Amino acid sequence: MSTGCVIVNADDWGRDRATTDSTLHCVRSRCVSSVSAMVFMCDSERAAALAQEQNIDSGLHLNLTTPFTSASCSPSVAEHQARVSAYLRSTRFAQVIFHPGLVQSFEYTVLAQLEEYARLYGTAPGRVDGHHHMHLSANVLLQNLLPAGTVARRNFSFHAGEKNIVNRTYRRCVDAVLKKRHFMVDYLFAFDSARSEAQLRRLAALALESVIELETHPVDPREYAVLSRSLLVPLPIRQFRDLQFV
Repeated sequence: MSTGCVIVNADDWGRDRATTDSTLHCVRSRCVSSVSAMVFMCDSERAAALAQEQNIDSGLHLNLTTPFTSASCSPSVAEHQARVSAYLRSTRFAQVIFHPGLVQSFEYTVLAQLEEYARLYGTAPGRVDGHHHMHLSANVLLQNLLPAGTVARRNFSFHAGEKNIVNRTYRRCVDAVLKKRHFMVDYLFAFDSARSEAQLRRLAALALESVIELETHPVDPREYAVLSRSLLVPLPIRQFRDLQFV
């Protein structure tokens, strides 16, 4: 009997109308099983209403790098996020270095988004991941800013030989820290890993015994085209969480 599953998750829900609408079409077509919602963005309010109305499995897509576009975002939240963003975007290595001078701004920015998600969706997020994967930055992890006991997105998984040993070791260390406070799937792949029929079948075989999350962005026409003919049958993260941890 199969003990695994495939979760096809769409990022950036609520970022703008085009992103929300393309994702909604995939959800309705049952080729996307869950969404990661951005708050303080121009379509966040409408996206939250749609998610509640249609019972869409959603989590928080923590945004530490892209400017907030909602008129309802307070200047103080935008200012703290801008400080964090300037640092994280300053160099490719910024996310791996703890910045003591930004402890307050990281805390303020993360807490504000957790509270805004709870306001929009009527409940605290049971799952958190990050825009550009910045929920795995050193400040977020070492300050324990993600709610304990939630499902958190791990680092990308790679097949043997795809990354050097330093890269793989760093990812394993980060995932080990994450696992102490959070639940994680067994593997995370970008949807690029499921573009061809051979790749799809390889992932489907792996999913017979493992829980796999595919990260996708339906607003990208190339990803949308593959999603619409996917051979995988996705499972909502909500159902995965209930099956595994209750």
